[in-house]
Amino acid sequence: MSDCPSLETLTAQGLGWVDRETGSIVPPLYPSTNFERNPDLSFNDNRVYTRADNPTYRQASALLARLESGCGAQLFSSGMAAVVALFQALRPGDHVILPESLYFGVRKWVLNYTSLQAEFVPNEDLDALRRALRPGVTRLVWIETPSNPMWCVTDIAAAAEIAHQAGALVAVDNTVPTPVLTRPLELGADIVMHAGTKYLNGHGDVLLGALVARENNELWTAIHEIAHDGGALPGTFETWLLLRGMRTLFVRMERICASAMAIAQHFHGHPKLVSVLYPGLPDCAGHDVAARQMIGGFGGMLSIRVRGGREGAVRVQAGTKIFKRATSFGGTDSLIEHRASYEPPDSPVPPDLLRLSIGLESVSDLIADLEQALESA
Repeated sequence: MSDCPSLETLTAQGLGWVDRETGSIVPPLYPSTNFERNPDLSFNDNRVYTRADNPTYRQASALLARLESGCGAQLFSSGMAAVVALFQALRPGDHVILPESLYFGVRKWVLNYTSLQAEFVPNEDLDALRRALRPGVTRLVWIETPSNPMWCVTDIAAAAEIAHQAGALVAVDNTVPTPVLTRPLELGADIVMHAGTKYLNGHGDVLLGALVARENNELWTAIHEIAHDGGALPGTFETWLLLRGMRTLFVRMERICASAMAIAQHFHGHPKLVSVLYPGLPDCAGHDVAARQMIGGFGGMLSIRVRGGREGAVRVQAGTKIFKRATSFGGTDSLIEHRASYEPPDSPVPPDLLRLSIGLESVSDLIADLEQALESA
């Protein structure tokens, strides 16, 4: 390998790791939960127990940290477990700011299961963020961009500068764009969260989450301790599958982004749709910011709002033959979902909205499938 290989090369080769004993270029799975001490009671490579450390964890964490330009990564048993650990690391009563449009599970957990002072502001409104900040009191600003499933865009660099001036830290949910498209730590964020279940794994067969930090500070130490003491960690097999999936991340995202853009452009202005929500479209409110902070694509997620309200949207999703009617996203199969059916009653998601997760199928097949579903509805 060259002295300075690209991230794409490092990812494809799993940081260039080769097993010294066998020469294997595919990392083996280390399922052992415990590790033998040396005769003098010292630990082999400081490895005591799998909850604290495991070679499989090390390899996957190192690759993810490198992808996000972080000082380290901590794996969790799910994306929500990672979110919970981050907010648990804050102090009771801390003031936190979150966007109005975000994954509903984060909103629900913060409001129902923490003693934090939570305030919600419009995703793209930097002035509203500035007004909501309480210098010396606000501890964390949570950003999700593009937001699920409305795909609102937040200027990470500008928001981070505003938050830091008030003494607050910034955490970004980077699940949808992935580090292939956006690297929040390079834009000034302090923490990045991933639901590794989605694009990082990419095959729909893993439940896993992660946090990545820009600096090894007091908050990062607390997160590590919560992970170790709470034990909400993935299994080694799931971690191995994550590592396998990340090695094809760049090529998958390239195909997915191209297909999503083609679908958004095709259906933009369609007579049977109210609108297409996708940051890659020039008339999207957040397009200019997205074009500046997203590298080489606008992601594989978009939403369509169907004429005919909820009934029309339900008929369209029922009529698809290639799109699978299922939740989640980021796998090889394209999915369609009536999001309002899954969201809580206070959700801002309109009832006519269908969320699309674009997979690896032929884009012409996907377009034809949506066209026939719209026609039959």
